[in-house]
Amino acid sequence: LHSWINSKTIKVRANSSASASAVSAGTCKVLLINGSPHEKGCTYTALSVVAEELEKNGVRAEIIHVGSGPTFDCTACGYCHRSGTGKCVFKDDGCNDIIEKAKDAQGFVFGSPVYYGQPSGRLMGVMDRLSVAGGRLLTGKPAAAVASSRRAGSLATLDVIQKHFTINQMPIVSSFYWNEVHGNAPEEVLKDEEGLAIMRQLGVNMARAAKAFAALPPAQQIPRATTNFIR
Repeated sequence: LHSWINSKTIKVRANSSASASAVSAGTCKVLLINGSPHEKGCTYTALSVVAEELEKNGVRAEIIHVGSGPTFDCTACGYCHRSGTGKCVFKDDGCNDIIEKAKDAQGFVFGSPVYYGQPSGRLMGVMDRLSVAGGRLLTGKPAAAVASSRRAGSLATLDVIQKHFTINQMPIVSSFYWNEVHGNAPEEVLKDEEGLAIMRQLGVNMARAAKAFAALPPAQQIPRATTNFIR
């Protein structure tokens, strides 16, 4: 990925103009990415609560499932940039669909179950490729991470997901506690009253952030310099 980082040109002005138009037209939209292999499991349940609050606050919400089939990680092939398409060479999972939908989105929520104290591998593969191929569509747009666990590992999971936000200059949206729910089945998540309240507040905060940042002009982009530590 070093060559990509060295050559990456961030083109945010057109995206920002589109976002500002969306806000003025009342069509602000947030994508919620379900990184679980289960389409309607615990992670979906948490994201659904966030989505409901977004809709209540005048923001359209769309939940996208990355799928239950095999997903791919980034092979650093460079196709997304060489081809000029801005799309990933792997077309058999949902990554390219997310890239396409990201063009019209003003905010993002990425949700994952906790597997061995970290996010699902399928979500990480999609997020890596989304950042490489479609990072220009993420820059300056607020994002949030949501973790669903039976018992533990949520904080490490949130931390890993959020690293994609900071490298893409995405403001991180939080709630009044860490964005996590607990339960081993959707009906158990619905009994996590504190977790549900966290998700509701996250929806309120994300709606506000998406509208606010979409209305701003794009941030100045400082020319990049790459310094290697090995001489």
